[in-house]
Amino acid sequence: MHPSESTSAARPAWWSGRGRFLLVAAGLYGLWLLAYEGYIAPDGRVDAWLAQGVAEGGTALLQVVGFRASIGPGLPLLYMDGLPAVVVGAPCDGLALYALFAGFVLAYPGPWRARLWFIPLGVLGLFVLNVVRVAALALNHHYAHHSVEFNHHYTFTFVVYACICGLWAWWVRRYGTAPELAEEAAA
Repeated sequence: MHPSESTSAARPAWWSGRGRFLLVAAGLYGLWLLAYEGYIAPDGRVDAWLAQGVAEGGTALLQVVGFRASIGPGLPLLYMDGLPAVVVGAPCDGLALYALFAGFVLAYPGPWRARLWFIPLGVLGLFVLNVVRVAALALNHHYAHHSVEFNHHYTFTFVVYACICGLWAWWVRRYGTAPELAEEAAA
């Protein structure tokens, strides 16, 4: 092939635009599943570390705003006024959300230099949001325990995914390159 000829003609049509994004996202999701189910979850240390960090952060946040909160020894269990309020388990430590967010940013075309700071700051923001969520659930349990189940499964899920979608939209608008333009730029 002559250097002046476009390399995009050699690529199949499904590789451009949305097809590329969906395939890369699906591939990253598959790699995440293999890594998490094969190594991270069975080992348990990453989930335990994150759960402990979220519980400690929620406890500290509640203490800063004047509540009597503490954390249980050996477990990521948050207490309010000496009574158990919230246990942070592996499904709620945020790890899957961090991977989902990072996977989208990695799959969508854009500059690598921006990814190097956008992904860590986005993950940090999601971690802080998760700390606030756990603190709010502890307050919810302490003052209106009958609504904890609903808020845990629906209200906070909606809020967290809305924030992730907002971060994704920010990435696409500010740093992302439309997949079709990325193909042209690479040619």
